Amino acid sequence: MMDWRPKGFEFKAANLVRALFDTNTEEGRLLEAAACGHVEIFVAPNAWNGVLWLIMNTLKQDGKPVYSGEELGALKQSLPIVWL
Repeated sequence: MMDWRPKGFEFKAANLVRALFDTNTEEGRLLEAAACGHVEIFVAPNAWNGVLWLIMNTLKQDGKPVYSGEELGALKQSLPIVWL
């Protein structure tokens, strides 16, 4: 085993949603630990689709999504996640 690699965790879509929207969950704490480089989080790319659906369908103002596709793409790139 490679000692220099941090411990890794695989997230499904539900884990990713909990991590992003509730910092008091185990997933939220792991996301924070990943941002500090203490662990790695691995996520299949299709899990992001679930997050996108949730954001686009729940976060609206005057019936329109609050975030643009560009902003959501920037969010994905800024997450401390290894996309499989």
